[in-house]
Amino acid sequence: MSPPMPAEVTVAGDSHSGERRLMKSLLTLFAVPLVALGLVLPAQAQALPDLGGRTIKAVTENAYYPLNFADKAGAGIGLEYDVINEAAKRLNAKVEWNLSAWDVMIEAVRTGQFDIGADGITINDEREAQIDFTKPFITVEQYFLVRADEARIIGKDSFATDQSLLFGAQAGTSAFYTAIYDVLDGDEANPRVKLFDSFGASVQALKSGDVDAVIADQSAAAGYIGADPGAFKQVGEPIKSEPLGFILTPGSDLVAPFNAALDAMKADGTLDALIKKWFFEYGQQNS
Repeated sequence: MSPPMPAEVTVAGDSHSGERRLMKSLLTLFAVPLVALGLVLPAQAQALPDLGGRTIKAVTENAYYPLNFADKAGAGIGLEYDVINEAAKRLNAKVEWNLSAWDVMIEAVRTGQFDIGADGITINDEREAQIDFTKPFITVEQYFLVRADEARIIGKDSFATDQSLLFGAQAGTSAFYTAIYDVLDGDEANPRVKLFDSFGASVQALKSGDVDAVIADQSAAAGYIGADPGAFKQVGEPIKSEPLGFILTPGSDLVAPFNAALDAMKADGTLDALIKKWFFEYGQQNS
């Protein structure tokens, strides 16, 4: 998780072809299976559940640009806000937004303090064993983010074999587990991973030279590169791809309605438009 980013993001190269390549590599939307009475019908033809004006308690961190962050006035905005708000609107529900630190968010949703959580949360087996997820609303790829003058790191092997190189990470996040299990030796106590309270703090440590790399999805990397020109760069091939979903209290009656709303938003182009808005247009318009 990262601190609220400045309202700026640029894509390296800033060309139309670059944007197309970035969109293609960054965003993978999923097919929508819609079957009713043996017939495949358009999502728009499917009646969505009506939640009768119910208030849904949602929680996020406002610390993961461009998924959830605070604007210059302090208001929470981002892709996850828009997706959940739009889904709730289609389901005839209201959303009450709350803030929580990442390290307690999953437990707070699991115990029912909140109904749904959003914080760039990767869907994996360990989390699915303790909490319910919606279907993925986006898939992102993770990369090395390094200082702009870094020449030693070109990919996983170059990092893993150079014992002097250090990662910065926030414990319990997908970036932490990717560093441990996909780059290093699987030892969660590996001293080559320095822990920080937030993703943003790890990026600051990278900038100051206290660590040599962090793992970031392409949206976060683009945000930091654009906000601090000349400080950072993204290197290497994608380390892994990760589907992101919203978390819900185990057994929640909101899982099926939200999945139906996400299916409809994918089918009618709304989700794709929101992704384009937050991953590309917002940064260009606010730079």
